[in-house]
Amino acid sequence: MKPQPLIAVRDVERSSRWYQQLLGCQSGHGGTEYEQIVKDGEIVLQLHAWDVHDHPNLCNPGAAPHGFGILLWFQLSAFDAAVAQARALGAAIIEGPYVNTRANHRECWIRDPDDYVVVLAGDTGDVG
Repeated sequence: MKPQPLIAVRDVERSSRWYQQLLGCQSGHGGTEYEQIVKDGEIVLQLHAWDVHDHPNLCNPGAAPHGFGILLWFQLSAFDAAVAQARALGAAIIEGPYVNTRANHRECWIRDPDDYVVVLAGDTGDVG
């Protein structure tokens, strides 16, 4: 089993570029309605435009706060590079970077262009 989270976004192409730059990934699909963000041939995130198809829960962007209760969590070997890229992209940093002693790694919590919370986490044992 492989998780393949999908989030609804206002601008698929903009969000695709943002995630590709942040995570060092590539486009696996492309387009204005749907995108796959891939790393080493594996889907790490799917992006879907609001209201373009009749999908449950993707039809009303004003129904609830975007990403409420959701954390997009990415464990990265290149933690420092991802944090630097988040800053270069102008991402709002919510917390960190800091060492999470319970998890034994570093974390940085940021917001993406659609206000989803994204957690960048270093590998276990990565305490800077």
